[in-house]
Amino acid sequence: MKAMVYAKYGPPDVLQLKEVEKPTPRDDEVLIKIYAASVNAADWHLLTADIFLVRLAMGLLKPKYTILGADVAGRVEAIGRNVKQFQLGDEVFGDVFGHGNGSFAEYVSVPESDLVLKPANLSFEQAAAVPLAAVTALQGLRDQGQIRPGQKVLINGASGGVGTFAVQIAKSFGAEVTAVCSTQNLDIARSIGADQVIDYTKEDFTQNGQQYDLILAANGYHSILDYKRALCPRGIYVMAGGSQAQMFQALLLGPWMSQSKGKKLGALSAKANQKDLVLIKELLEAGKVVPVIDKRYPLREVPEALRYLGAGHARGKVIIIVTQNEKAR
Repeated sequence: MKAMVYAKYGPPDVLQLKEVEKPTPRDDEVLIKIYAASVNAADWHLLTADIFLVRLAMGLLKPKYTILGADVAGRVEAIGRNVKQFQLGDEVFGDVFGHGNGSFAEYVSVPESDLVLKPANLSFEQAAAVPLAAVTALQGLRDQGQIRPGQKVLINGASGGVGTFAVQIAKSFGAEVTAVCSTQNLDIARSIGADQVIDYTKEDFTQNGQQYDLILAANGYHSILDYKRALCPRGIYVMAGGSQAQMFQALLLGPWMSQSKGKKLGALSAKANQKDLVLIKELLEAGKVVPVIDKRYPLREVPEALRYLGAGHARGKVIIIVTQNEKAR
């Protein structure tokens, strides 16, 4: 099978399209013929090792796993003898990050717990846009952010992959949502349900005197002190994406700056979860969440897709089309 492979950390140029052995499913695994995948910030970090923790977790000198790609959408081609949830031909989608990645390839074999039946109203492309980003948004808002109906919620980086899902999921919880993004993306934020939009090139939401019950930072470059100032007395700040400096501030300073009966600040550690993906599927089927797709690239152009993502201006999700199909166009 064809796969986009890398043997060393570096820029997208280190990626090569190669023929590799097609995987065979183990007893609890499902073999998927991949129709579409998508790129995430995690792929960029795993490729470039720009965050040192990547080397500690994934290999100090070279990557432990050689095929990137967490989000996957495709058809079940084979199943292990212990698989109960899926049958041959089922259309599925899921997040394979926890089992070595591997969706930038024609096939991947993963535990059935990584997968959910694809919503019938979504194409493979749309489904591939969902898993990692949507579950990250859900867990950040619901689990760490403790979102409740009627709250004032601000999403910083609202036009990116996680941000576009966060705006819609927050609305589904009954929150009043303020979206922060650049001028060119204000219309996107409005179209997915934001109640207010702030153009960060013209206004600094941490300086305008407004305060929020929950701030989810999917991107942006404010310090943790700025976020704390923009929180209500019992508000919560969740760092779900950003620079290495922001990550370390949230991890190291967040617990110290949090108050026992007041403001809470910290970083999100999202994990793939089948039940959470089922909940996202229900929101997709009900039309409460709609994937926002920016660009599409064929498998051979994964390096270009990652370069585009790494530039930091993606509007929604960037899709990798692995296999052309009537439902993947």
